[in-house]
Amino acid sequence: MKTPSSLSFLTEALRRLPGVGPKSAQRMVYHLLQHDREGASMLGRALLQAVENIHHCAMCNTFTENEICDTCADPERDAALLCVVETPADQLMIEQTLTYRGLYFVLLGHLSPLDGIGPKDIHLEKLVPRATDGIVHEVVLATNFTNEGEATAHYISESLKSRGLKVSRLARGVPVGGELEYVDAGTIARAMLDRRST
Repeated sequence: MKTPSSLSFLTEALRRLPGVGPKSAQRMVYHLLQHDREGASMLGRALLQAVENIHHCAMCNTFTENEICDTCADPERDAALLCVVETPADQLMIEQTLTYRGLYFVLLGHLSPLDGIGPKDIHLEKLVPRATDGIVHEVVLATNFTNEGEATAHYISESLKSRGLKVSRLARGVPVGGELEYVDAGTIARAMLDRRST
């Protein structure tokens, strides 16, 4: 039996999600179309709306519907502190700890020379002027504790310290090889409070 092209297209689209293989994608498609067509329509509308309305903050690169995100626009935030993270999901995890009141810079990736990802690919040309604007006094490096995250933190640290900026790194409460998105908020809170100079 030949699968309808619309089913195949939807299955392939769902396979783009992390951790979703061909069988999982197929199960999702059949579930949505057989048991939850309203949910399928809602999912389609929500994805389209997000793609059309969400872009990157002009100051920090996180997701926002405005030119400047709510965090960057918040006058209550400590502008002297700048936390550098790899992804908007990492930023969200740090926010959920309620231990950090500074601003952020989201790299949208990490250095990975083997994959052809260099400093320009993670917006370092935008980070350096942001960190050296005369307002920021400390940069907290909160990249993941993977090989790539460590290399990225080292590169940024050397670049900013050479410009006379105080640079600190999350303490090792976060497990080595761990990604912030999947670490519990208590562990991230401890790591943020126990950060150290690099």
